[in-house]
Amino acid sequence: MSEQRNETSAGDPIPAECVQIKVHVSELRRLFNAMDPSPFRERDLDPKAEEFIVDWATEAPRDARLAMVVHLDRGAGLPNEAIELRAAVQEYFAQRALVTRRRLRQLIRRGEISLIIGLVVLVGLFVLAEVISSAVSGARLRELLRESLLIGGWVAMWRPLEFFLYDWWPIRAEARLYDRLATMPVRIHYMNETKPDAWRNDWPAMPASERQVTANAESARPSFSD
Repeated sequence: MSEQRNETSAGDPIPAECVQIKVHVSELRRLFNAMDPSPFRERDLDPKAEEFIVDWATEAPRDARLAMVVHLDRGAGLPNEAIELRAAVQEYFAQRALVTRRRLRQLIRRGEISLIIGLVVLVGLFVLAEVISSAVSGARLRELLRESLLIGGWVAMWRPLEFFLYDWWPIRAEARLYDRLATMPVRIHYMNETKPDAWRNDWPAMPASERQVTANAESARPSFSD
């Protein structure tokens, strides 16, 4: 295992024009969902961390390039930890973009089916309204029935029209935001506020098997009390 480095920062260079999303954590693993059993590169972000990052990105100009700067309350660890962090963050948001676009395609198919059903109902009620207008003798009753059927037909068109006019574009904008987050550079600034070897128990410094061995060794040590 490589020795700890004394650098104050590591990772991608951050271009001056980038909007920096600044995150402050005590350990890198705090950024990820502790309940997710997947390897860290495939692990979901912690919900609060994701919400913070997405909210910050949403407030940035739509076409601005994004970058993530992690202020970490420990010294530098393995040489590849910034690379691993960037890969994990980018992979997570790339998957989010794929899931969002899949959801959009499903909604579009549902909207198309709803549109066909709405048009069939509208035409059917319009024809029925004309038939009733010819069959009913009372003028007031005929007009009441005709208007009621026409209103029912347009109500059947409300949901498909709402989707195609308003619902789809926020979802596409969400997918595009995830695309930007999936390509952003990531840099770590080390604060060196903990003991020098604190990185050894943090991801991705130590594999899970080695962390378990370390934990077992610590628990096996005799304890002393006054």
